[in-house]
Amino acid sequence: MIYELRIYHCIPGRLPALNKRFETITLDLWKRHGIRQAGFWTVLVGESNQDLYYLLAWESMEERERVFGGFMNDPEWIAKRAETEKDGPIVASITNMFLQPTSYSAVK
Repeated sequence: MIYELRIYHCIPGRLPALNKRFETITLDLWKRHGIRQAGFWTVLVGESNQDLYYLLAWESMEERERVFGGFMNDPEWIAKRAETEKDGPIVASITNMFLQPTSYSAVK
């Protein structure tokens, strides 16, 4: 198993809109596409409280490319994302990295 850490750096004040989009739209679409989330976090204490962190679990990079690519090209996702951004962009930038558990990790 590999994990994808994605960090969404929101436009100031737009984190509530991003959280609402995940909760009411994105997670249902992910379920249909077979995307497995391993958790979501916001910053309680740290550099920025305008960031959303989350982990996705993948069997392989090939699975990630195939499944996530299908989601990103899903016409329903494209339309609903555009609808949620009618008042302006939500995310300023995205950071992502792929993590591989160590042999001693509690998460495998």
